[in-house]
Amino acid sequence: MNKLQCLFLGYDENKTNLIKFLREKKIKVKNINDHLTLRDAEEADIVISFGYQKLIKKEVLKKLKRPAINLHMSFLPYNRGSYPNYWSFIEETPKGITIHEIDEGADTGDIIFQKSFAFDLNNEKFSTFKKTYNFLFLELEKLFIEKFAFILGNNYKTKKQIGSFSDHKDSDLPKNFTDWDTNIIEHIKIINESDI
Repeated sequence: MNKLQCLFLGYDENKTNLIKFLREKKIKVKNINDHLTLRDAEEADIVISFGYQKLIKKEVLKKLKRPAINLHMSFLPYNRGSYPNYWSFIEETPKGITIHEIDEGADTGDIIFQKSFAFDLNNEKFSTFKKTYNFLFLELEKLFIEKFAFILGNNYKTKKQIGSFSDHKDSDLPKNFTDWDTNIIEHIKIINESDI
């Protein structure tokens, strides 16, 4: 029996533990972080995107054996696109993680699994953007591993994204923001004072 072929878009095995996890499950993994070809898509039994910065073209999506899956670090439909963790604090939107099917838009596909979190920003453990990002990153990996059998078996129900949403591009991040170790409460205070 041939091994299942997984096309893993985005982070490599130095960034995420999920590639190692998939290989331990006897799945053959091809990791791509740049241009996705039609041939790569056609050869894959499953496509997983985590940290992939590009939209997948409609003609590529149509060639897939099943819907591609994306792991996104926000509670969709809030904070689609770039730097979702940052914007969840700036815009005071729900914080969380989502695993969803990929369509032609940026993080607009149907939701498979998601989880929300409340952060106490006075707790040193969650005081900076980097600390909350690292927490959500690990939680997203955990959720994928926990639900992997359902995902692999295509044994899940999806739900449409409904209600209010927000989305952001790379260029939306303030030009003077460069340090992810910035204290979130202090940063929000500075932004609010500059709006006065």
